[in-house]
Amino acid sequence: MKQLNEDIKTKQFKHIYLLWGEEAYLRKQYRDRLREALAEGDTMNCHYFEGKDVRPGEIIDLAETLPFLAQRRVIVMENSGLFKKGGETLAEYAGNIAETACLIFVETEVDKRSRLYKSMKAGGRIAEFPVQDTGTLSRWIAGIAAKEKKEITSEDIRYFLEKTGTDMENIRMELEKLFCYTLGRAQITRADMDTICTRKISNQIFDMMNAIGDRNQKKALTLYYDLLSLKEPPMRILFLIARQFRLLAQVKECKKKGYDNKTIAGKTGLRDFLVGKYASQASRFEMDSLYGALRACVEAEERVKTGKMNDVMSVELLLVEYSQ
Repeated sequence: MKQLNEDIKTKQFKHIYLLWGEEAYLRKQYRDRLREALAEGDTMNCHYFEGKDVRPGEIIDLAETLPFLAQRRVIVMENSGLFKKGGETLAEYAGNIAETACLIFVETEVDKRSRLYKSMKAGGRIAEFPVQDTGTLSRWIAGIAAKEKKEITSEDIRYFLEKTGTDMENIRMELEKLFCYTLGRAQITRADMDTICTRKISNQIFDMMNAIGDRNQKKALTLYYDLLSLKEPPMRILFLIARQFRLLAQVKECKKKGYDNKTIAGKTGLRDFLVGKYASQASRFEMDSLYGALRACVEAEERVKTGKMNDVMSVELLLVEYSQ
């Protein structure tokens, strides 16, 4: 990202760029910044392609066409999949690209072994946008709040992240809601977040697991019915329940081996600030019970797929069994 910012600042551009990674918000932000910097207000010579129907031959013909009354022709390709399959022609062209052309690839995933990726590494600019760590997100949130003349404590920022997750686009939308809700005062509190921010479904699942661990069947079923009323598909709920049981088993096993929270975060893919919560929840279950629950999730899915039971009832029976 540093090199990309430097290119935009100095206007010393490469002829080919790859912006990739899981963090969609940053990908889109830098895609637009780079495109605007390259085009300099010109829209006639800007082209956008999306999806796997991109034809390399068409892109090359377009790149070889001189721009009309402009310095360069800018071609943006998003989610083309060419860095996994079918990018060989463009990989060859990348070494001899027209001086008046600039190609921008925007991808979620790439294969670093592909010819196109290797050609990008040799002569283009690659910027990766991974999911940001908690510290980076906290500083980003604090910076946005400061620009809006709002105050949020570091503890409340952590609480906010637990509530909204780490997707930057979702965070930005939830912050906008908070700024509007607290119009006329500077301090943003947890009460404001509880009132106005939308809870992730994974948080609802976490609460459901707490209810199961506490053998609070009524609460577990109430949370399930709440999710159904929000039009969440039962099989997606089942998938998230199974994922939660798996994570709890992994965390419990790691704790048993004496790993610290940072190591556990690396092994499970959890955020470091969530490991403590998961460890606490895992302590409510025996390991055999967690493995049994995972098998029960598979059986619940099988009942639905084989037509023995409808999806709503299958998940409900699972919750009844493990919360009684």
